[in-house]
Amino acid sequence: MLNKVILTGRLTATPELKTTTGGISVTTFSIAVQRQYKSADGSYPTDFINIVAWRSTAEFITRFFEKGQLIAIVGSIQTRNYEDKTGAKRTAFEVVADEAQFVESKKDSARAPDEFKAPAETGGNTMNFEEVEDDELPF
Repeated sequence: MLNKVILTGRLTATPELKTTTGGISVTTFSIAVQRQYKSADGSYPTDFINIVAWRSTAEFITRFFEKGQLIAIVGSIQTRNYEDKTGAKRTAFEVVADEAQFVESKKDSARAPDEFKAPAETGGNTMNFEEVEDDELPF
């Protein structure tokens, strides 16, 4: 069976890190994902997708993403059945995030970890690369 979801959208709120009673990190948030076509009024319909992330993925998202930022999520769809306050049976659909990635450059680069910054921003060449002239390349 295959259950794989890849989404790119904007965070509708800044994700908050929570911890279960067992000490596991978790965050829930939603992203706004535009459809690929325009509606009759010329606007793009938008879907709001609920996401849940656990452990290190949750910690990564809450540390480096905030409301309005584009985010790419790779995960799977999960359903839950529950009863609402009136006793009606409901089904919730959400994406369980396995991965989260940056889609655009961060407006506030000071929050990005050093490994995501250019060498000039980290005070030098952190990867031990040496500059070579184009005519020295073997291809």
